[in-house]
Parts: sequence; C-alpha cells; structure tokens
Amino acid sequence: MTRAVVLVLLATLAACSGESAPARSAQGARRAQPGPGAPGGQTDEAKPRIVFLGDSLTAGLGLASSESYPSLIGARLKQLGYDYEIVNAGVSGDTSAGGVRRLDWSLQGDVKVLVVALGANDGLRGLPVEEMRRNLRQVLDGAKARGIPVILAGMEAPPNNGPDYAREFRGVYSALAKEHGVRFIPFLLQGVAGDASLNQPDGIHPNTRGAEIIADLVWRELEPALPRRY
Repeated sequence: MTRAVVLVLLATLAACSGESAPARSAQGARRAQPGPGAPGGQTDEAKPRIVFLGDSLTAGLGLASSESYPSLIGARLKQLGYDYEIVNAGVSGDTSAGGVRRLDWSLQGDVKVLVVALGANDGLRGLPVEEMRRNLRQVLDGAKARGIPVILAGMEAPPNNGPDYAREFRGVYSALAKEHGVRFIPFLLQGVAGDASLNQPDGIHPNTRGAEIIADLVWRELEPALPRRY
C-alpha cells in the first residue's frame, strides 16, 4: 500500500472523528469493564495474561467480541496449546493519556506481554506530539518497572496537521521502540488501511477479514515474545 493511500484514509478518519467519538467511546468502555477475562473480574488472577492496551481498533468496534484481533490471537494461542488469558483493554476514542490513566488497572495479575496500540486519536485531534511521546514513554516505563515485555504498535497521523506533524508523529514510535528495546510494529493497519474490502462501511474500522490481517501482523511479533512454557 502506498503512503498516499494511507494519508487519504487518515484524512477521512479526521473528518469523521468529531461526530462519532462519543459513540465509539461508549462501546469501548463497555468492553473494557471488569468481567470474566478482564482485570477485576471473576477469573484466576494467577493465570498468565496478555494485555492489549489500545483504542477502538483494539476494542474491535463494530465486530463481535470474538472477531477483534486480540480475540483472534487468543483463539490461535489455544489452538497451539497455550493457556493465556487475553485482556482486551481497548477503549474506543481513547488517547495515549487515557492509556496512562488505565495502565495500573490493565497490568493487574500475571501479565506476560503488553501490546500497546495507542496514539491514533492523538493524531486525529492534533494533540501535541511531545505530549504523546511523554504518555507512551510512561506506559513503556510502567511495563518495564514490572518486568513486562512490550510490543509497541505504531500509527500514522492524518495529513491535515501538515507534513512536519506527520513526520514527528511517526518518528515517536520508532524512537521509543529503540529507546526501550521493545518489539515494534511500524503501522498497526499495514495492509488494511485504505482497502475497502477489508474495512467496515465507515471506511475506518477493519471488518472481520481486516482484523484477521491485523492479528497476523501482531502475531509475528507476539509469538517470539511468549515464554516458551510457564
């Protein structure tokens, strides 16, 4: 996919974000509430966990809960004989600052890997790049202090804030991945963004097939990060 196609998609995202954010936030919050399979729910806190900290792309907005990319990864783990609890800590409309606020909650229990997929809404709102950098660094520092391996997923900023903003925004992810020595996915929507056949009618959120492609992308970094056995 060319970067031009990605930028066209992100321009669409920016145009749609203002009027649809409340609805996205409401659904994401419901998915992130404590319950079976989530911190604070009726579950075995000693069971090893993989936590996905993100926004609507992680929450699986518009999909059945079993179709979100974290759930697809959970199903793959079971097929391979792993017994992990998948914690989908995705909240639609959330920014990197929201991820910081939810970090302690998200890292309860025996977390073996943290997947961080935040920043899309920072870019859509044109929030300061340095603010996002501080927030993501705080998330990475929090995981490091607990000895939790991290996979950092990058995002692209929409073009309406100018090329300098987009370049600085993109550079935050690669710089932090190098700084913290974490596994890195340059663009969470690689191979999905801009392809109508892989997205829902809103042109923003991946459909079932798009989520499968994202799951494959994340899996390539997650599988080597898993403890062989616990």
